[in-house]
Amino acid sequence: MSHDQSDQDRIESRAHLLPEEAAVGSEDPEAQADAILSESDIREEDRNAAPDTVLEHRTSEQTVTPVEPPD
Repeated sequence: MSHDQSDQDRIESRAHLLPEEAAVGSEDPEAQADAILSESDIREEDRNAAPDTVLEHRTSEQTVTPVEPPD
């Protein structure tokens, strides 16, 4: 199976609408599936590609200003 064929298989598999998608319909389920899978592939290759999905890894010392105890 060629790489293009495997992509086509993925698209055909994803083109079956989820219940939420079927409720609102789709003019072109295959084009919709292609777009979803393309975006997914980009996010998989670059974890920072998706907007608002970057998680910051900080410790509490980096996020809170230490308060000096009273004397």
